[in-house]
Amino acid sequence: MMWAVLAFMSAALLGCYDFFKKVSLKDNSVIAVLFLNTLFSALLFSPFVILSFIGIIEDGPFFVPEAGLRTHLLLILKAVIVLSSWLCGYIGIKHLPITIVSPIQSTRPVLVLLGALLLFGEALNVYQWIGVVIAVVSVFLLSRSGKREGIDFTSNRWVFFVALAALFGAVSALYDKYLMRSLEPILVQSWFNIYQCALMGCLGLLLNIFSPAQREKKFHWSWAIPFISLFLGLADFCYFSSLAHEGALIAVVSMIRRGSVVVSFAFGALLLHEKNLKQKAFDIVLILIGLFFLYLGSK
Repeated sequence: MMWAVLAFMSAALLGCYDFFKKVSLKDNSVIAVLFLNTLFSALLFSPFVILSFIGIIEDGPFFVPEAGLRTHLLLILKAVIVLSSWLCGYIGIKHLPITIVSPIQSTRPVLVLLGALLLFGEALNVYQWIGVVIAVVSVFLLSRSGKREGIDFTSNRWVFFVALAALFGAVSALYDKYLMRSLEPILVQSWFNIYQCALMGCLGLLLNIFSPAQREKKFHWSWAIPFISLFLGLADFCYFSSLAHEGALIAVVSMIRRGSVVVSFAFGALLLHEKNLKQKAFDIVLILIGLFFLYLGSK
């Protein structure tokens, strides 16, 4: 199952991505950091588009084939969905501990599974229902851990942003499976990153023109910012390559990728010295058990 190996690689890279994102957003402008992330991501993949267009790259995993108007419209929609998830996620992670944010994001596979149930008529088996119940219980327990740090899941607006990011992320995952049925991974990754940069540039410009509060927000450079794009680009490349394999299951791939919580939790504990780690560690173990049952039920 090479697609599963690629999914595990993506998960490890995503954990590093979450850490550098948290470091970059400390006392920093969300809009500026997000724009630079999309810019560096576009710069990372645009050479493949150019080299493929002029004929220097003619084959292989980095060859970007030409695409029609319909395909580009589909990729613009992909960019809108992902950018919405990122914007909500960046706002949330700026104001919450990473050891709170990552477990919330780890419930995304449940949303993906339920989306597949509603959209594609898939039926949950016993293992999958056990996984869903455990994941829901783990979020409840995590909310109790958050209250010890003054974070009320029912009224904290930053928790709402993270939850919204997870919802958009689940929509994106289901959409990815649809796109990978007919499109090459490098085509999707290259163009949606370019479109994201263009959309984020327009959004940033509008906010700076019409929002005095946004203009007053300070930005400072951090060398962690380019590492966001690097690790995300590598994680997404493994992810799209995994989905492109015949027999790849989006529910399982999404579950495996949420294993990134282990890496980001380790960074939060060892390098960011976040609080209440024992209780959060128990919550994370519970989430992983739930994901394991979902994996068993999806085999």
